[in-house]
Amino acid sequence: MAVERQKEEEREGVEIFCGADFNVLPEECIAAIFTFTNPRDACRFDSVSTTFKSAADSDLVWEHFLPSDYRQILARSNDGQALLDSLSKKQLFLHLAHTPLLIDGGILSFSLEKSTGKKCYTIGARNLSISWGDTPTYWQWNSMPKSRFSEVAKLIYVWWLEIRGKIKTSMLSPNTHYGVYLVFNVSEDLFGLYDLPVKVGIKTGGGELVTGNVYLDPRRAGIIDETLIMYAEVFTEKEDDVKLPKKRGNDWLEVEIGELLTTGEDEDVEMSILEVEAGKPKGGFYVDGIEIRPKII
Repeated sequence: MAVERQKEEEREGVEIFCGADFNVLPEECIAAIFTFTNPRDACRFDSVSTTFKSAADSDLVWEHFLPSDYRQILARSNDGQALLDSLSKKQLFLHLAHTPLLIDGGILSFSLEKSTGKKCYTIGARNLSISWGDTPTYWQWNSMPKSRFSEVAKLIYVWWLEIRGKIKTSMLSPNTHYGVYLVFNVSEDLFGLYDLPVKVGIKTGGGELVTGNVYLDPRRAGIIDETLIMYAEVFTEKEDDVKLPKKRGNDWLEVEIGELLTTGEDEDVEMSILEVEAGKPKGGFYVDGIEIRPKII
C-alpha cells in the first residue's frame, strides 16, 4: 500500500507541474526548468508528452545533473574518452549510475547515485594500506567474480589486523551526508572473527575521530550460505553497540564503518578497520575495498 501511495503522489506531482500549458514554451525553456529538478523527476517527465520527452532527455538537462568535474574524472579512466564520444549526457549519467568506472589505473572506482547524481567512490584493496599486505604468508591477492577490481586481498592468517584508507573530501559532492562501508566476503576457511568485535573509525582533517565496533563474521547477522554451510552455529542476537554485516546485491557483504558530512572544505579523511588487542589469529576473508556513498533518507 505504501508503494502504491507513493506512486500516486508522484503522478499527482507530475500532473500539478504540468497543469499549466508548458507545451507552448520553447523546448529550451522547458529544459531549463527541468534543470531545477533531479534525475528521478526528469526520467518521469519524459513520459508526459513528446515535447517534455525531448526536453527531459536533452544534454542541457543531464549536463546539469552530472558533476561539474565529470570530464576530469573521465580523463582518469582508460574508457573515459570513448564514453564521452559515444553517449549522450543522459546515457552517460545512466551508465555511471549503473556501471562503476575504474579510474587511476584501476585502483579506484567512481559512480553516481542514481536519484541525485551525487558522487560515489570505492577505494580498491590495492589502494588501501594493509599491514603485511605484501607478505604472502599473511595476505594473498586474487581475482574474484563480481568484484569491480582486478584484484582483491585475501586474509590468510594474522594476529594484527589493520586496514586503512584515505580520501579527500574535495573528491566528494559538497554538503552531502555520506556513509562509509567496508566491502568484503568470506571463504570456507573463515576463522577467528566470530566472537571478536573489530574496531572501525573515521578521522577527519580537523582531528575528530569517530569510532565504533563491527562484526565481520556474517553468521553474527544470521547470514549463512553454502560457503559457511559447514558451520552449524548461527548467532542472531542483536547487539546495539556493534554493527553487523549485510548482503549486497552482487553477492558481496558490507558493514558500515561510519558516516561523514562534506561541507565544501578540502579535508583528508582516514578510515580504519582494526583488531590489534585480542591477541588471537584470524583469517579467511576477502577485502574488496572501502565504499563511500551518499546516504539516501
